[in-house]
Amino acid sequence: MEKKKRILALAGVIILVVLYLSTLIFALIDSPWADTCLKAAVGATILVPVLLYGYILIYRLIKKNHDK
Repeated sequence: MEKKKRILALAGVIILVVLYLSTLIFALIDSPWADTCLKAAVGATILVPVLLYGYILIYRLIKKNHDK
């Protein structure tokens, strides 16, 4: 289980780094297409960590109830 957690944590870090870099790149490009992609990248940059945090909270709650 510990190895799975590390792999998933590393995958999450890689996804966030790619999102941050794409946000920076789209902010520097001046085109209507890049503006749309920038909005999507900023939204995903905010949404992905919030969802991951929610999944962690739900997992802890389910695990605690299951252990009882």
